[in-house]
Amino acid sequence: MSPIEADVAHFLAGSLVLVSFLLLYQDRMFALLNTFALHACVLAFSVGWQAWVQGAPHLFITALIALVFKGVVIPVALHRIVVRLGIHGTLESAVSIGPTMLFGMGLVALSVIVMLPVTEAAGAFVREDLSFALSVVLLGLLMMVTRRNAVSQVIGFMSLENGLVLAATGARGMPLVVEISVAFSVLIAFIVIGIFLFRIRERFDTVDVQVLDMSRGESS
Repeated sequence: MSPIEADVAHFLAGSLVLVSFLLLYQDRMFALLNTFALHACVLAFSVGWQAWVQGAPHLFITALIALVFKGVVIPVALHRIVVRLGIHGTLESAVSIGPTMLFGMGLVALSVIVMLPVTEAAGAFVREDLSFALSVVLLGLLMMVTRRNAVSQVIGFMSLENGLVLAATGARGMPLVVEISVAFSVLIAFIVIGIFLFRIRERFDTVDVQVLDMSRGESS
């Protein structure tokens, strides 16, 4: 891989980390969904570039799956779910945006500190790409922990999965059958989650997890 090709790959992977921070920053539902669509598109471009520089045509299928399903189908479906549930207002967070962003920066630094020594035997490109991927995974986990709305937690889970895909492609790809099975598993999980969101909204008239905890008597 030439230095220019590596620089472009790092730029795309770093852009995915940046968009993960944008996901953490959003406090409106539709803005969050649009940002997730951007997150999926950046992932698709990153995987497509890896397919080109690695000479791995099967990764183009992975990029296409990410672009179509995560960049278009799932965001559009979530838009419709949000409209039908009437939850397109301000998103509640367990932690305010400022501390969350600072903690996210700490997680990115932790990813670099942990990943670079562990992957010392690998090439420089793989080490740096895995550091970016781990950052995306940890930022997705942070979003799931700090958001009270069930839909935003679903977005956090799917952004976490994007980080896993980035890690797999950066480490010289994975078998096509695994990529397709993971994509369909995520799609099925999304369908199940959508059904549960409707049932939760119907039963409790909210998808705020804090209110759901209160209804179970776990908090006051």
